[in-house]
Amino acid sequence: MGRTIIEFEDEHGVVTRYRRHENGRGNVATSARVDPSTHVEPTAYVESGARVGRSVIVSGGSWIDRDAVVLDHAMIGAGVHVGEGAVIGRGAEIGSFSRIGAGATVGDFARLANDSKIADGSEVPAGRIPRMLPRARSAA
Repeated sequence: MGRTIIEFEDEHGVVTRYRRHENGRGNVATSARVDPSTHVEPTAYVESGARVGRSVIVSGGSWIDRDAVVLDHAMIGAGVHVGEGAVIGRGAEIGSFSRIGAGATVGDFARLANDSKIADGSEVPAGRIPRMLPRARSAA
């Protein structure tokens, strides 16, 4: 049996090719790196340039955006969006329907409740349990 490849074209005409991940059958862009031990649910997406470590769970309906990094043993709940270039720390737990902004960092072993909103560029320290963080301050 051959590899399943799915192609999507975005509004700018850029075509992204996805393959089904061997563990969970989720959609992984061909230029993304996902460890074989990671479980990616069938309705989840991992975009181009993203990296997902060992023994991570990416639940259904979640979207790991371009160039995001999810470190080992993290748990991504259902319907989560991990923004472009965001970093999810080792062992972190992201509650369902949360939004992690572009360039945000969630520290190792942090736990976010369902529906958490982390603004672009924000940082959640290791081991913290916030529900919402204010917008990052721009460098002046």
